[in-house]
Amino acid sequence: MAKHIKDIATKVGLPLVFKSSFDKANRTSSKSFRGPGMAEGLKILEKVKVAYDLPIVTDVHESSQCEAVGKVADIIQIPAFLCRQTDLLVAAAQTGKIINIKKGQFCAPSVMENSAEKIRLAGNPNVMVCERGTMFGYNDLIVDPRNFEWMREANCPVVADITHSLQQPAGKKLDGGGVASGGLRELIPCIARTAVAVGVDGIFMEVHDDPLSAPVDGPTQWPLRDLEELLEELIAIARVTKGKQRFQIDLTPYHD
Repeated sequence: MAKHIKDIATKVGLPLVFKSSFDKANRTSSKSFRGPGMAEGLKILEKVKVAYDLPIVTDVHESSQCEAVGKVADIIQIPAFLCRQTDLLVAAAQTGKIINIKKGQFCAPSVMENSAEKIRLAGNPNVMVCERGTMFGYNDLIVDPRNFEWMREANCPVVADITHSLQQPAGKKLDGGGVASGGLRELIPCIARTAVAVGVDGIFMEVHDDPLSAPVDGPTQWPLRDLEELLEELIAIARVTKGKQRFQIDLTPYHD
């Protein structure tokens, strides 16, 4: 997967950071696949990093994981559910690595100012924030494009997660009982186009060569075979948008 995605990113001229998790500690169901664990997972990520000359991003869930993860990852990601956890943010910051903080689904965008500041106060200026949707009732997320603008108040790069933000949390019943997350894969291009037009600094997305068999987040995995076409469209939008420029609104009276 890393090789295929890098080939596509290189072809269209985009820098790539490869993301994968060694432990999906917050899966909806205890029956769901979690991953190989930290020790084995970091070995795999290091092999990917060396073999394909790719920077790596992975997430941490506990402060005790940060030091080991920081020896492999170029970017440490703070999961959305943990975006306000001060001890975790400080431990991640102290690795000196870039920290990507996902905005909690329950948080206002202004919360990201405080979370980013916790990283800086720990002595690390290298932080970015990521929009991944806001809870809308019990089993749905919405993406408020205003958040892409408001999150700039954190004074750092803003990233749009265009796949997790289309999850339908605990919205799918499992055979034998229990629930898992569903999703709206067909709307990924919609959210991606919107985010790039508004002027985000990066795109986070899950890609799989066989989405229907993906062990994690299958309903919101974007097909590998469609990745190049989508990225080319997003690049075209990015070239013409003025989304990063604040519009100068003139409120003086209009006269002919």
